Amino acid sequence: MIRHGGLRVMLSLAISSIALTPVLARAQAPDPKVMLAAERAAMAPLAYMDGVWRGPAWTILPSGVKHEVTQTERIGPFLDGTVKVLEGRGYNADGTVGFNAFGTISWSPMSKEFTLHSYAQGFAGDFRLMPIADGYVWEIPAGPAMIRYTTVIKGGTWHEVGDRIVPGQAPARFFEMTLTRVGDTDWPAAGAVPNSSTLRPEHSVATHARGTFDVKTAPVAPDAAAGGSPLGRM
Repeated sequence: MIRHGGLRVMLSLAISSIALTPVLARAQAPDPKVMLAAERAAMAPLAYMDGVWRGPAWTILPSGVKHEVTQTERIGPFLDGTVKVLEGRGYNADGTVGFNAFGTISWSPMSKEFTLHSYAQGFAGDFRLMPIADGYVWEIPAGPAMIRYTTVIKGGTWHEVGDRIVPGQAPARFFEMTLTRVGDTDWPAAGAVPNSSTLRPEHSVATHARGTFDVKTAPVAPDAAAGGSPLGRM
């Protein structure tokens, strides 16, 4: 049985704890400016990825047929350099788009790791991206196997391979591409909606965004203002 005096002490302690919770939360919360600065510093070495890329690629289809495409890709920084944005497209011989993927790369001050978030072929997923000399590696678990993509970007050339790794067996290569950097891009940062006070009545936001996009991409990729990679092949 709890005496009244003991109950008062317990209530007092509970109220004090509740009152201190917001103060402790504020004291322990990370400083956003510090976190953003750390993210920018970690992402800065990946600037070699930025630009528009194009080149030949091949992949082994589930049927076993080797399918060749023209792979293109556009990559640029976003959110003041704290996030890398990627869009990939693979063009068939007849010019149709056979593959399209979208992804982001970010770095977490908490885990101290890079994460690739990918959308492709109706799937989405988060994958750990591991930097290596002049590139990176990322993997997709596939039951007892592991799908591993290894990328080396050096001297304006992007070389990437995809291997299926099964314990006790030699790696089976099912994808390879070699892209050449063909130009710069201000995507995705360009075309942001400006402060309304800076817009002229006859100059709509849609026109502004579209004009910036066309001017930058048409000379580089007249067939398509996009880029391509095996990001998110699942």
